[in-house]
Amino acid sequence: MTPQTYRQTINEWRKERNETIRKENGWLALSGLYWLKLGKNQIGSEPKSEVQLPERVPANIGYFDYNGRSVTFRAAAGQKVQVNDKQTDFAILQPDISENPSYIKLEDIQLVIIQRGNRMGVRMWDNQREERRSFPARTWYDIDEKFRIAGTYTAYERPKMAYFPDITGEKSEFPVDGYLSFEFESHHYQLDINKEDDGTLFIRFWDPTSKEASYPTGRYLIADLESDGKIFLDFNKAYNPPCAFTDFATCVFAPEQNHLDFNVTAGETYNRHEH
Repeated sequence: MTPQTYRQTINEWRKERNETIRKENGWLALSGLYWLKLGKNQIGSEPKSEVQLPERVPANIGYFDYNGRSVTFRAAAGQKVQVNDKQTDFAILQPDISENPSYIKLEDIQLVIIQRGNRMGVRMWDNQREERRSFPARTWYDIDEKFRIAGTYTAYERPKMAYFPDITGEKSEFPVDGYLSFEFESHHYQLDINKEDDGTLFIRFWDPTSKEASYPTGRYLIADLESDGKIFLDFNKAYNPPCAFTDFATCVFAPEQNHLDFNVTAGETYNRHEH
């Protein structure tokens, strides 16, 4: 790949990332997060509702009933919603971590139950949210090919548990499948990775640019897997977690062992004054 072709590929990738967050039900449409209490949680535009929807929808749509293990939806008299594109007034809801989550649609609003540890909540997207149009364009460091670095993946004999901090200030345990090792400026580094179901090698990392120029709690990166089996960490494609775009995401950040000691002046930046 020539330098010009490489730059074009990165710029096209960045353009796509900027467009993705603005799509219907994308991160910039995310407008609410409500943690459920045990029992009934009213849904609607009425101010007393536990799950408060925009004023343009009815005052009382119905309620979510949370028994500590699962959540059901029951509509108020005369109301119906779409659950996975089927009109209904009652549904047992599958959370976002299941294979087939239950998406509730009401006009241009979408809801889903999220499960985080022992808690259940409701995530809301509002596709009329102004931020879909007005949010500033994503910003990036200049493309620098020295930050496209060959790596080696090593799987642990069995996945190990590691602590990852999240947006609430808590630490959650996640299985770590292996690590990517690489050399940069004559120093050896390794980063723990999570291997996704599709084989993607997903990395959460932090570096000193987070103190001023990039996202404070670190960035994300997906390793490039070449057809010949080679692996590259292309930090020009490092990107901010969803919490950079909305207050209603539940982000998980880099574990301590993924804190790098050199400045990764590549990938997405973060302007603290615009957010």
